[in-house]
Amino acid sequence: MADAGLVVEVAGAVATVVIRNPGRRNAMTPAMWRQLPVLLDGLEVDPAVRVVVLTGADGTFCAGADLGDLDELLAAGDGSIAVVAEERLATFAKPTVAVVRGACVGGGCQLAVACDLRIAAADARFGVPPARLGLVYPAPTTHRLSRLVGPAAAKHLLFTGELVDADRALRIGLVDEVLPGADLAARVEGLTGVIAERSQLSVAAAKEIVDGRADEGRMTWWHGQVRASGEAREGVAAFHERRAPRFGWTPPAGR
Repeated sequence: MADAGLVVEVAGAVATVVIRNPGRRNAMTPAMWRQLPVLLDGLEVDPAVRVVVLTGADGTFCAGADLGDLDELLAAGDGSIAVVAEERLATFAKPTVAVVRGACVGGGCQLAVACDLRIAAADARFGVPPARLGLVYPAPTTHRLSRLVGPAAAKHLLFTGELVDADRALRIGLVDEVLPGADLAARVEGLTGVIAERSQLSVAAAKEIVDGRADEGRMTWWHGQVRASGEAREGVAAFHERRAPRFGWTPPAGR
């Protein structure tokens, strides 16, 4: 598995993290789980990066986690390196978009659900297989899945371990959009381009609030950022002048 790893490609304001594990349908190895938080730490503090895309190489998102060391997996429980990586992805300060082609199973589904948005090709397939393996899905992962698709759909996925196609994933809210494979790249480019053009202050605050991580003190801080940054004045001026706004807010160091 010398070729297995996560590859980062940056184009403009968008960084794409590619899951790559040839011959294993991009299964996440222990090294890859450990690599992900490190990559995200770097991308989070890079002011040039405004959106992160997570996808898989060669037409497959990710077929799951490498189960080679079962004893290590069982001993770790909810403290596994997979859960640590998932939580870092879920709390990443910038918008994240999972772009799913082919298999998105187990650990792959775990990563996709931890992203903010999920765009799928028509050939995508999703599955949560712990019941087929005699494992218990971690509590943070289970709760995140249930919040996304609702209790009944989450139980169906967890109880059966069955694969669901992209259309069913769309109906239950597991993905946000389904497109023909040939149209996927253009849609992702357009979507991430729009997000990158918006006020990053508004986007970052919205992510924290929707995710339930903004308490009263944090909301006071965000409103202070609006007043101090001039973002709102610029947005309103651009609206009246019928031009594109020139937003310039970046997160203060150590926020």
